[in-house]
Amino acid sequence: MNQYKQKTARLFIVGLFISLGVHAQKIEVGAGLGGMLYKGDVSPALNPRFYRPAASLFFRYNATRSFSIRGSGFIGGLRGDDQASRDPFQQARNYSFRTNLSALEVDFEYNFLNYKPLPKAKNWTPYIFGGIGLSRFNNAVIKVGGVVTYPLGIGVKYEIKRPWSVGVEFGTRFMRNDYLDGLGDATFGNALTKVTQGNPALKDSYTYTAFTLSYTFYKIVCP
Repeated sequence: MNQYKQKTARLFIVGLFISLGVHAQKIEVGAGLGGMLYKGDVSPALNPRFYRPAASLFFRYNATRSFSIRGSGFIGGLRGDDQASRDPFQQARNYSFRTNLSALEVDFEYNFLNYKPLPKAKNWTPYIFGGIGLSRFNNAVIKVGGVVTYPLGIGVKYEIKRPWSVGVEFGTRFMRNDYLDGLGDATFGNALTKVTQGNPALKDSYTYTAFTLSYTFYKIVCP
């Protein structure tokens, strides 16, 4: 009877760890290193010369082989300079800025290819993502917190050696805010001229491009 109980207990423990292992495979943590680019009144198009370093940490829950939920934290900087433009108006304005930024996001990802839970599988997939976030930033003109952002982007990831994966990602953060560069619908600086006002029809946004490294918890080590 005792042997039967011990055998049952062993089977239960093995089953428990198998179950936990399956759930553990859904958990992934990682980091990204890259940079940010600003788009707005000072730089209406993405200009590589304004690229500034940025970094991120993320937690990913792989709900299915196709869908994932990711929580991320970012820190980085943005900059722009009217002197890089050929627009006479911007040349006359002669404005430049540097902005420090941090953000939190929740994204939903869709993998086009399924990751196979096989030891020798060569897993890789392109993916798209979208979600919602909160940003805070400051520059020489203004300090703003709790700005809602709408991330949208693409990426690709490759499992180089289980449980490690690498990837590259590009995404834009759209904002309902016009002060990333310090130029909004209110006049800053010289109150006698409207040259320091931003275009209210052009909302600011920024992109984040990064190389990522992540670790997936494929198995749990027994104590």
